[in-house]
Amino acid sequence: MLLDVTDLRKTFPARTGLFGNVIDHVHAVDGVSFSIAEGRTLGLVGESGCGKSTVGRAILRLIEPSGGAVRFEGNDIVGLPADRMRELRRRMQIVFQDPYSSLNPRKRAGDIVAEPLLVHGIANAAERREMTQAIFAKVGLQPRQMGLFPHQFSGGQRQRISIARALALGPRFIVADEPVSALDVSVQAQVINLLMDLQARDGLSYLFISHNLAVVEHVSHDVAVMYLGRIVEHTAKSTIFARPLHPYTRALMAAVPVADPSVRRDKAHVMGDVPSPIDRPGGCHFHPRCPLAEPRCRTEEPKLREVRPGHRVACHLAA
Repeated sequence: MLLDVTDLRKTFPARTGLFGNVIDHVHAVDGVSFSIAEGRTLGLVGESGCGKSTVGRAILRLIEPSGGAVRFEGNDIVGLPADRMRELRRRMQIVFQDPYSSLNPRKRAGDIVAEPLLVHGIANAAERREMTQAIFAKVGLQPRQMGLFPHQFSGGQRQRISIARALALGPRFIVADEPVSALDVSVQAQVINLLMDLQARDGLSYLFISHNLAVVEHVSHDVAVMYLGRIVEHTAKSTIFARPLHPYTRALMAAVPVADPSVRRDKAHVMGDVPSPIDRPGGCHFHPRCPLAEPRCRTEEPKLREVRPGHRVACHLAA
């Protein structure tokens, strides 16, 4: 496996008062495990606030994990010294959600894309310019646009610049953190197709974070569903969209709009709001909102288990 994540955890202190006293902890990521093979895409889905983006940032150590192991190319990067981590960062990159705030407005587009090359001491100025021109062409931008500032581009073009910056060092793995959620629908398709073309051409692997199931179905090979910091279902894309087993996954699927007005389907209603990650329910975290909850769901935590070959579910009722 290119990437192997085991029991990843991340907590943040909850502070109060003038002196910022710690009163509790926010369990943003709570024991997440998955693997991504070379040339594959894992779609990570769930409601806002479930911990998806925190998983992506913790894997890259943009924020430090509180526990667990992250093995990339066979190296456990949790606790890796800064010099070793710097070497690995060439092969692990991220595309952020917002193309408007992730680009420095004071820098020209060409300088933004060339900056990783400069930071890592790759090539001289002339060679970096040639490499940047090639990267611009790869993502569908013109070399003449290298002298423009971010505000002179459309939203889709800005995201292409973000993708170009991520590609500059020739990575093998990219965390795509909701890369199309801030874009118009027509532009979303262009960016998604670009990511898929790059994967087919260069063998890239993606962790594709999104709350849009239609996008995830189009771009992913496997899908993991998160709820309140934990993965509750993980299997191949074709399986999870054809036969989801966890009640939360079924509710997410039922909420996706259908363009055909003649299509009727049962709604898997979910009650209430997402609980606080500080004061989480006991047992199964989903039980206060689950229409199928049984008494043991309130007291016994379900483990993520394989109920069918390659299909793991954290639910007492899944079979």
